[in-house]
Amino acid sequence: MAMDNQMRAEVLAQALPYIRKYDERIVVVKYGGNAMINEELKLAVMGDLSLLSQIGVKVVLVHGGGPEITDMLKRVGKESKFVNGLRVTDKETVDIVQMVLCGKVNKSLVSLLGTMGVKAMGLSGLDGGMIEARPLNADLGYVGEITKVNPEIILDALDKGYIPVISTVGGDKMANSYNINADTAAARIAAALRAECLISMTDIEGILREKGDKDTLISSINVSDAPMLMREGIISGGMIPKVECCIEAIRRGVNRVFIIDGRVKHSILMELLTDEGLGTMFKQGGTV
Repeated sequence: MAMDNQMRAEVLAQALPYIRKYDERIVVVKYGGNAMINEELKLAVMGDLSLLSQIGVKVVLVHGGGPEITDMLKRVGKESKFVNGLRVTDKETVDIVQMVLCGKVNKSLVSLLGTMGVKAMGLSGLDGGMIEARPLNADLGYVGEITKVNPEIILDALDKGYIPVISTVGGDKMANSYNINADTAAARIAAALRAECLISMTDIEGILREKGDKDTLISSINVSDAPMLMREGIISGGMIPKVECCIEAIRRGVNRVFIIDGRVKHSILMELLTDEGLGTMFKQGGTV
C-alpha cells in the first residue's frame, strides 16, 4: 500500500508542471475512430476530458461519427460511397449526416460528460455561423470545404465554464449544409481559437518509422520535415490527410499537435500530463 501511495504521489508530482502549463489554455481534441465506438474507451475519454476541465484546462471536443452515419444510411437503404476517403454526400445523405452528428452522437456525448460532473454544450458548425463552407468537389455533392471559422460561440461557451462539443457540419449563405471532414474541422477550429494544442485521436500508435513496429515510434516531428517523411513512405495512405491537417494547424498558429492512439485508455492524460507522452507531436521547427 505504501508503494502504491508513493507511486500516486510521484505521478501527481510529475503532472503538476503540466497542469500549470495548460491552466486556462485551450486544448482541442478531435475524437473519433475506435475510441468512439468502444463504450469502455468512450467512458475513459470522457473521464479524461472531465478531469482536464476540472483542473482548469479549457477543453473543446470536435467529433466525427462515420460508423453511426453508415449504420443509419443502411437502415434507410442507402449505400455509402467514398472517394479518396470522403463520403459522397447527396441531399438526402447530408440530411442524415446532420441528424446523426448534430443529434444522436452530439447529444449522447454531452449527456455523458454531464454525468461526470462537468457542464457540456452541444454545438454544430451551423450554430452561430461557426463553420462557413462551400462545396469541395462537385462529384462529392454536399461535402464541404471550410472557408471561414467564426469562434465567438465557442469562446462564449468556454467563458461560461462549458466544454463545447462540436459536430462537424458547416453551412453557406444559401442555408445549405455540408459534411465536413472532422480532422480538417478540428485543425481550423484549433487555429481560430489560438489553441495551445490539438490532440487527434486515431487508431494507430502515432507515426512509425517502420510500419507495424511500435518501437519505431517517432515522438516528435518538425512540420518542415513532414514532406520528406511522406516522400520516404513513412507517412503514407490514410495518415497523409491527417498529417496535412496537423501541419495546417501548426502553420495557422497552434503551438503543438499530437497524434495519439485512441485505443489506449487515458491516452490524452498520458500525452498531456507526463514526461514521456504517448504518440507523435508535431511542432514548428525550433520550438520545444
